[in-house]
Amino acid sequence: MNRAIVTFLLTLLVFVSSLSSAEETPPPPCSEPEHRQFDFWLGKWTAYSEDGQKQGTNHLTQIMGQCVMQENWQSAGGFSGTSFNFYDSKRKVWHQTWVDNSGGKLLLEGGLRDGKMQLQGYRLNAEGKTVTDRITWTPLPDGRVRQHWQATLDGENWQDVFDGYYQRDKE
Repeated sequence: MNRAIVTFLLTLLVFVSSLSSAEETPPPPCSEPEHRQFDFWLGKWTAYSEDGQKQGTNHLTQIMGQCVMQENWQSAGGFSGTSFNFYDSKRKVWHQTWVDNSGGKLLLEGGLRDGKMQLQGYRLNAEGKTVTDRITWTPLPDGRVRQHWQATLDGENWQDVFDGYYQRDKE
């Protein structure tokens, strides 16, 4: 009888420990809703200016277990670049690292505001002055996405750097 009780207790202990470990299993990485806030930009796109001139193509994919969105841009004039975009859940901020074939880079941070993704960062221009870059991505009702990049030296007078309307490519 003692053997039966010991076997029963061991079985019960294994069962209870498996229940508690199942409850303690953390959610998969990057599964919070904030990680999906920039998903509206995923896909293959052709970018046009407001007057319809083709500016280039862009392909955005999820990589690294859907924790990172990678952008691959090719302008109509041969300029190309890539960015890595991800949500930093510890700091509660979106981050973009951009590099391109001219040796340029951007380091931007921000988040979703009023349905628009807005990221901002700082860089030095050719004269060594600090430039503030602000890029806003707006999903439009017709399915396009507007990317509006502005820059300023003084924080007040913003100049357009890029203003593109992304049209999703037909698969």
